[in-house]
Amino acid sequence: MLRRTEQLEQLEADFARERLGRTTYGQALDIFTALWVEARALNPDFPGDWRSDIGPDLAVARAVNGLPPQG
Repeated sequence: MLRRTEQLEQLEADFARERLGRTTYGQALDIFTALWVEARALNPDFPGDWRSDIGPDLAVARAVNGLPPQG
């Protein structure tokens, strides 16, 4: 795992400024589309039903907030 350092922060900021700062809306949309297609190729059910994924998050939130488990 990488640790966040000032040098890494600067590297990421420079990359974003140099590469992404020149990206047009159309290019950004093409990148998004390519990422979406890749996600679908890796998981044909993507994005799926978000309600099935949120259950564990809600259980943790209930526990953290001192609420009883939902039955």
